[in-house]
Amino acid sequence: MDETALVCKHESWWSEMDDRVASAVAHWAPRFTTNGVTVSDFERVTSGLERWADWCSSWSSVASEHEALGREALAGEHFLSAGQHLSRAAVYHHFAKFVFVEDLDQMREAHRRAVACLNDALPHLSPAGRRIEIPFEGARLVGVLRTPAGPGPHPAVLMLSGLDSTKEELRSTEETFLQRGLATFSVDGPGQGEAEYDLPIRGDWSAPGHAMLDALAAEPDIDESRVAVWGVSLGGYYAPRVAAAVGDRVRACVALAGPYDFGECWDGLPDLTRQTFQVRSGAGSDAEARRIAGTLDLDGHAKEIRAPLLIVFGRKDRLIPWRQAERLSATAGGEVELLMLEQGNHGCANVAPWHRPRTADWVAERLR
Repeated sequence: MDETALVCKHESWWSEMDDRVASAVAHWAPRFTTNGVTVSDFERVTSGLERWADWCSSWSSVASEHEALGREALAGEHFLSAGQHLSRAAVYHHFAKFVFVEDLDQMREAHRRAVACLNDALPHLSPAGRRIEIPFEGARLVGVLRTPAGPGPHPAVLMLSGLDSTKEELRSTEETFLQRGLATFSVDGPGQGEAEYDLPIRGDWSAPGHAMLDALAAEPDIDESRVAVWGVSLGGYYAPRVAAAVGDRVRACVALAGPYDFGECWDGLPDLTRQTFQVRSGAGSDAEARRIAGTLDLDGHAKEIRAPLLIVFGRKDRLIPWRQAERLSATAGGEVELLMLEQGNHGCANVAPWHRPRTADWVAERLR
């Protein structure tokens, strides 16, 4: 069953769902199944889910099944299987918590288990991954570095998540770069993943960008003269802000589904997204969250981007209007390519074959 059919099948029971469950299913089904959740598991969890209050526990329950498979494989020294099962469990635990800000204790426990599963999977992935902690403003940013086969130093892609995504969700995207000989460094920045409890969302990514690039440059297997930055959703805003701030430290930039001015998008965002932004920005009210959202603005910064820029966007994005992509394309300071996918949703997960390989090829060509 493809993702479109899957969403249509859910329409028959949406009338019985909590509006927030219906919103999550409507917006995110392709994202889940493209990034590691099986179609059958997505259907199994969401078909019986009527209350948003049960979202986290329902996904955590199925995540635990995959985690158990991974622990059993580890005990039997079937390490390839262990890596596959545990990295999948990490994705499920992540989606249990991704916008579940209703019960922060429950959310944090699901996140803890997502991190633990990925940490235990990393040595057994192909290629393996390694956890890197970056001291930052009295806290830490945490990333996962994976390098392709063969001798280094390797070109690398700094990968930035969005409002509700984290490094645990990026395995399938990493693979497209790794298969082309590029290392990947997926990092949780301020307001994201392991940093979200200590460092709020911010509009200025100069300091985080330099810290991440410094950590990458310190790795002997990485060629710091050949680095790109990629970001999805709010990461599609952060990546251009980094490129604008660090000059020739990055050789290419990809902005996937990112806003130009997040404040302008505020009124059209789903309630779940606004509530999640409020929590992760440290705002005390919706009005304060709206004000902070207005600081995520590329006006005056896009012109500082000198690296080649690829903007990927879906015309049917229901969170960020597609004209935001056109504004970035019109104001960026260097070479720009805009890939507008007519059927693409937010993040274009529903049309991944039409942009992921092309993006990876585009980056690889510019890092050679």
